[in-house]
Amino acid sequence: MKKVLRVLSLLLVVSMVFGLAACGPKDGGKEADKKPAEEKVEKQEEGKEKADDKKEDAAKSDDKVEAGEVKIAVAAPLTGDNSEYGIGFKNAVTMMADTWNAKGGVNNSQIKVELFDDKNSPEEGVSVANKIASSGDIHCVIGHFASGVCMAAAPVYQENNVIEISPSSSHPDYSSIGDFIFRNNTVIVHEAKASIDIAVNDLGKKNIGIISIKTDWGVSTAGIVKDIIADLGDDVSVVAHEEVIEGSDDYRPAITKLDEAGADVVICVGMYNLVAPVARQYKEINPDIKLVGFSNSYSEELIKLGGEAVEDVSFPVIFFSKSDDEKVKAFVSEYSEKFGSEPSALTAQAYDSAGIYFTALEKAGPGADAKAVRDEIAKLSYDGVTGLTKFDDNGDVQKTFTKVTIKDGDFVLLKDAQ
Repeated sequence: MKKVLRVLSLLLVVSMVFGLAACGPKDGGKEADKKPAEEKVEKQEEGKEKADDKKEDAAKSDDKVEAGEVKIAVAAPLTGDNSEYGIGFKNAVTMMADTWNAKGGVNNSQIKVELFDDKNSPEEGVSVANKIASSGDIHCVIGHFASGVCMAAAPVYQENNVIEISPSSSHPDYSSIGDFIFRNNTVIVHEAKASIDIAVNDLGKKNIGIISIKTDWGVSTAGIVKDIIADLGDDVSVVAHEEVIEGSDDYRPAITKLDEAGADVVICVGMYNLVAPVARQYKEINPDIKLVGFSNSYSEELIKLGGEAVEDVSFPVIFFSKSDDEKVKAFVSEYSEKFGSEPSALTAQAYDSAGIYFTALEKAGPGADAKAVRDEIAKLSYDGVTGLTKFDDNGDVQKTFTKVTIKDGDFVLLKDAQ
């Protein structure tokens, strides 16, 4: 009986051992597989936390202007139809940076100019703005050129505390995008009044035609011109307005309509690449027509493209390269020697825009954050080649216009040509 009991006990123990063995690997295998996986997840989460910490630290320091090297971006059309303006911006900013670097840089840091080609496209402008904002070491951009590109890119700069100073944007809504957005150019309504003043008071014309490019700036500016003229009284009126595609080779259909409407002066709302062909083609049918442009037409390219046809074309400018001002003469001489041509008004405004940033950066001191530099810009009175620049609360400036025309293949003061 005892033997039977011992046998049964032994069988029971053996069965329990095999039962545990059968269950053990199943549960134990899961635990064995699970442990490395959990360790891997824990390591990943730990790494993510460290990365997040680094991102947070970077976000806190991204808007710091660190000592060592100061970077400034030029964002403009460096290729394509409007590359003349972008190249002018690049030349001007580089020249100003060289001047500062020669005297030790800003707060003992050398300046490096970074170039970005926005191709004068709003979409490309946004892409460029994102590249600049994500760089982490560029805290100011001089640009963009066209108002439409400026307005597309500006929200990116504002959101990331990157200072944007446009030497050329004139759209009324541009600077209201944010407090990091400045324009070193007048709001277009002031320039439009100056152009109309030339047409009506200097040239003595009453029947005004308008030819404008189909861009955001062109549509907006043409509307402003018409509104201003409407307030002048019954003796001055817009007899016709024609919109055209920028870069077209043939403006004759629009010119014919303007001429048939009896226009004795035409205000060209576009750049030199509109004014030059319009002048050539208009004077084929009406040699006596008077043309008035805007400051973005003030470029030696206008004379090269238009030849004799652009004689007597007039426009208001903030900067005049033939000025007797010693600062202007020195700037024009150095620029011409370096780049082989005289600077345009917008090029001069880019030159001063860079000078404004470097001056504000120096005043803010080493290690100042972007907001401190922005605040210095806002309260700065900068005496440059385009006159005294002082931004108002909206980031806009008021400038004095000089009336210029073309005589004998050169730019001269309008008063000297009459």
